[in-house]
Amino acid sequence: MAACSTKITSSWRAKDAPQLQRDKKIMVMALVPERSRALRSQMENFTVSEFRKRGYNAVSALQEFGPGQFMQMGEKQAIRKLQGSDVSQVLTIVMVDKGRERSYVPGYAYSPYGYYGFWPYYSRWYGTYYSPGYITYNTKYQWEGNLYDLQSGQLLYSVQSQSFDPPSTERMAVLYAQQVVKDMAKRQLLARN
Repeated sequence: MAACSTKITSSWRAKDAPQLQRDKKIMVMALVPERSRALRSQMENFTVSEFRKRGYNAVSALQEFGPGQFMQMGEKQAIRKLQGSDVSQVLTIVMVDKGRERSYVPGYAYSPYGYYGFWPYYSRWYGTYYSPGYITYNTKYQWEGNLYDLQSGQLLYSVQSQSFDPPSTERMAVLYAQQVVKDMAKRQLLARN
């Protein structure tokens, strides 16, 4: 069984993006299909947890406002609501794609020297040294995260990542949060501990 892996495929920081302040509130907002509320909760909560481990004031949009709160609002109304709760930056996490890949794993054949003669060699070793190929199916998620400053509306940071064959959505959310927050620190958006 293949292990889950999550990796950053690309990231970008605006040249003039300031380092985030620990006392400013960061809202984490996962945008996933509505039927995946558990996944949304996991993506937000584990990312919030990673920010908090580094001393940042982060909150989950789902925890603060509940599901579907922003669906009926216009842009100005949503921004006012966020600013009214002292949010300075918003990190959106979007599931860009989820798909299954089919791949063929070739069989294995071993053919040692046949010094016993053809038939004894064939009948004894064929089943031992040959295994047929097979088809596997893997699940791949593609994510995009964008960090916005609410005051200026500026995009400060963008990250794209892939998660491959997660054993659970919880494990995928943990790995995603760790990788993204680590990348933000690497790009010097977060202060060193």
